Amino acid sequence: MDPLNPFAERVLDLVERIPPGKVMAYGDIAEYLGEGGPRQVGKVMSTWGGGVPWWRVVHADGSGAAPDHLQRCLAHWREEGTPLRGERVDMRQARWDGPSADFQ
Repeated sequence: MDPLNPFAERVLDLVERIPPGKVMAYGDIAEYLGEGGPRQVGKVMSTWGGGVPWWRVVHADGSGAAPDHLQRCLAHWREEGTPLRGERVDMRQARWDGPSADFQ
């Protein structure tokens, strides 16, 4: 496994702060941090994301991280009361804008 880098640390720290019932898209995280992009955030999550609430990071269309994780995502989302539209997160209701500016 690659060593954890400062960008990865910032991504994982932000993901840990996403409240239950809320989500951020990969691109939302990159935009909030002001660096990287959705693919870079996805790489961080696929490499080190197992120890944080990974189900709170979704694609911009509200779909979960990977099709093979759909049932696990749905279980977490339902348990946390995340607003859904079918088997996807309702991004209009569940998208989180991030913690206050003093986070960075």
